[in-house]
Amino acid sequence: MRIVISIFLTAAVLAMPTLATAEERAPVLVELYTSQGCSSCPPADAFLHKLAARDDVIALALHVDYWDYIFDDVFGKAAHTKRQYGYAGAGGRDMVYTPQIIIDGSDHVVGNRPKDVNALIDRHLAAPHSVVLTAAREGGNLSISATAKKGTRGPIIVQLARYIPQQTVAIDHGENAGHTYSYVNIVTDLVELGQWDPADPLAMKVRAKDDAPVVIILQRPSYGKVEAAALLR
Repeated sequence: MRIVISIFLTAAVLAMPTLATAEERAPVLVELYTSQGCSSCPPADAFLHKLAARDDVIALALHVDYWDYIFDDVFGKAAHTKRQYGYAGAGGRDMVYTPQIIIDGSDHVVGNRPKDVNALIDRHLAAPHSVVLTAAREGGNLSISATAKKGTRGPIIVQLARYIPQQTVAIDHGENAGHTYSYVNIVTDLVELGQWDPADPLAMKVRAKDDAPVVIILQRPSYGKVEAAALLR
């Protein structure tokens, strides 16, 4: 089901205070592609807990479904597999793997190598950003605002991810049989809200289904670079 949105551009938006400025570090989006049927994934799943606790990182777990012949991942989704293959195609790669971490939609690294992951995160934190994103809850709506540096080209895709903050699962068969694992920031839904032309400020209101945490993602088309992300708990 598509989400109905209302978009408005007014002079008042230009005067609205933002939660972050261009000089401040925008959080880095970290997407972990994982599966309960993958024996190499538990260390990456555990590491994601540490990343999720950081203020400068937005960490999400996207469970894929291509390991379900070993163990039927209760969080696995074909849409996550499609997204991972989309990133592979955009990067000129034929194969995907788990655990894989995609950082800001543009770099990938093996998810159970914390040193390598942290080095890439630091690189992205130090990079300049052309988009400033603000998100807030207003009654029963989510309010999304963004501005871009002059000359920033569009379109930019506006996406919304919903997730379960934490859940523990006992694995009863497959490569991880006999173990119980805790998972964090498990994506349950990732939808496109619309497209934004960054030549003008963005102001969007989305009716919230509930008060569950969400992540707003501004991303280039065709699994391109993530220009900005914001977390609302």
